[in-house]
Amino acid sequence: MTTDVHAHLLLPAMHAEVVRRAPELVAEAAELEKRRNGIESLQASGAMVGARIPKLTDVRARLAAMDEQGVDRQWVSVSPNHFYPWAPEGLAVWVAMETNRLVAEHVAQAPDRLIGLGVVPLQHPSRIVEYLDDAVLGRGLAGVEISSFAGDVELSDERLEPFWARAAELGCIVFLHPFGCSLDERLDRFYLSNTVGQPTENAVALSHLIFAGVLDRHPGLKVVAAHGGGYLPTVIGRSDRAWDVRPEARRCEHRPSTYLRKLWFDTVVHDERTLRALVEVAGADRVVLGSDFPFDMGLDDPVAFVRDAGLEAAVTEAILTGNAEALVDTRVKA
Repeated sequence: MTTDVHAHLLLPAMHAEVVRRAPELVAEAAELEKRRNGIESLQASGAMVGARIPKLTDVRARLAAMDEQGVDRQWVSVSPNHFYPWAPEGLAVWVAMETNRLVAEHVAQAPDRLIGLGVVPLQHPSRIVEYLDDAVLGRGLAGVEISSFAGDVELSDERLEPFWARAAELGCIVFLHPFGCSLDERLDRFYLSNTVGQPTENAVALSHLIFAGVLDRHPGLKVVAAHGGGYLPTVIGRSDRAWDVRPEARRCEHRPSTYLRKLWFDTVVHDERTLRALVEVAGADRVVLGSDFPFDMGLDDPVAFVRDAGLEAAVTEAILTGNAEALVDTRVKA
């Protein structure tokens, strides 16, 4: 089964309800997005998403596109604009519960081809385990999608320890996909908010996990990083140097590069050299097919991208099929 682990879903009715419940907060968030992305990019993104609504909402359109790409199975996660990291607790937990329900309903329309990932209210750590259980045990989803941070909650936050422990215990997927970038106006032109911002957020979030020792304390975690882990895998030597010479960077047990082989990375890196480098530093068993379906910054032909990257045949097949299958086969079932 050729498996794409990075494919998105839009929930328009749920978003409309969020707008109805918190119009002022939604307006404030829209102003922040305007500042972070710039009007030109927001307008272009709006037109792009609008043209792809069927693929983002309709199972039949999704399956037809998968057939065209030669993809047998998708992991389906919501578009990160549904994270609502600004939401107060009551709204945030409702969003998590409703998202988990709607994702489960979507993938249930084609259970042999679609696997769902839910969400948790990351900005409210005391409620996260509850909604991780809701996603995995209550809804039968394979895991959850999280952002690189939410409000004042970084992935190194001690308040997340129960979440990491429970995710390891369940053997579920934690799919790391940033929502925006915290660099704000510095990236508001030329679509830098995505081209530079997304790889930056991935690198920062993974560094928080590594340097804080989260992977030491919870070795059973299955963290899958979108966008090939961003900048971190290709500049990991700088992290190793810091661990060697800086005491404040030595909070993890081993050199940071060793932890790349305890994580998983998708193939949304856009050039074959980077994909080969990712396989070299992380290991052939730690790279999984991803497309960022159906957005314009994704891979139009994800299977061909991997097959044409100049990798050994066995490595190619592992990336396309076996690595993702192994991740979901060992999780706790609902």
